[in-house]
Amino acid sequence: MGYDAARIEVLEGREAVRKRPGMWVGSTGERGLYQMVFEVVDWAVNEGLATGSGFVSVTLTPDGGVRVTDDGPGVPFEAGVVRGTDAPGLEALLTTPRPGPEREGRHIVAVSHPGAGLLVPNALSSRLTAEVRRDGVLRVQEYARGVPVAPPATVSPATGSGTTITFWPDADIFETTQCSFAVLAERFRQVAFLNRGLGISLTEERAAGDARAVLFRFPDGVRDFVAALDAETGAGIHPDILCFECEDPRMAGTMEVALMWMSSHKRPVRGFTNSRATQEGGTHVDGFLDGVVGAVTAYARQRGLLGAADPGPDAVRIGECCTAVVSVKLDRPEFLGATRGLLGNADVRGCVDEAVRRHLGDWFEERPEWATRVVNRVVGDDHRD
Repeated sequence: MGYDAARIEVLEGREAVRKRPGMWVGSTGERGLYQMVFEVVDWAVNEGLATGSGFVSVTLTPDGGVRVTDDGPGVPFEAGVVRGTDAPGLEALLTTPRPGPEREGRHIVAVSHPGAGLLVPNALSSRLTAEVRRDGVLRVQEYARGVPVAPPATVSPATGSGTTITFWPDADIFETTQCSFAVLAERFRQVAFLNRGLGISLTEERAAGDARAVLFRFPDGVRDFVAALDAETGAGIHPDILCFECEDPRMAGTMEVALMWMSSHKRPVRGFTNSRATQEGGTHVDGFLDGVVGAVTAYARQRGLLGAADPGPDAVRIGECCTAVVSVKLDRPEFLGATRGLLGNADVRGCVDEAVRRHLGDWFEERPEWATRVVNRVVGDDHRD
């Protein structure tokens, strides 16, 4: 059979998404369903953070929908309404792929992995309702499988500002349209840990008589994250969590690190870039391990806990003796691989290494008794007579 240009079919917008949904959300199973929810929450979190610490509420409705509400400025449906900007309106965000520049930079929270825009959940939903509270009025627009049913309409006065998007995943596309409360709660909890002050609530209304709700907000950020991980095991050597946050222009970003020494538990160091988990690690995790190895080795030699000829601990040993979270937020993150699971920014490694050596070294000097106990734990198994 012949094949020429006449046989090429060009798909754009919602048609492309509905024709090949797996290309946009990963699958038509649970994984794709969660990606669609995270896409909307991703956008809502960043809208909420635009006006302060931010608050987002997510509700699983009795009729199978997902309602996501933020307390942001409220995005006008039409483009060009916000004076002095060329930002696309909400209708454009819901009907075109990535209108305008893609969100990026250290101040943008990444909930989805990776993001594809609001067009995707709109196109893959049987219904979607967008509500905007702005300038004292509530405006609403309905969509059916990505297509506007009617122009936006003003329906009532409103107080405050923000946007609510309610969508019903299309049962003709997804194998299941029921999200797990536990899966969503775990991801929202993680995002709240990584963004100090951000509030995220999750409410379950689907089961009659069995409604439940959780609220995540952590004023101490990754310190609270490590404390929660430690509480799961109860095996900490020292209750004092080493935690610091600093900016380094050499890597064009900030780092937030928290560490607790453990007596008996093996847990990989958890790395995050712009709130996205880097399951394969990367230069931020490597820099953390370099810094801890350097600080422990220097202290051990200074106090005579390691001889001049004794090798210091390696990164594997460090990983076996502590629980840690390393979160970096970069203006220009560079990932190795399509899944964005491995951070590749070369400058990050040296910056994190240097900061960890300095802060951990100070921690050792201020707590010599605990420092000796920690170092003995790290190097003792390999250098005990």
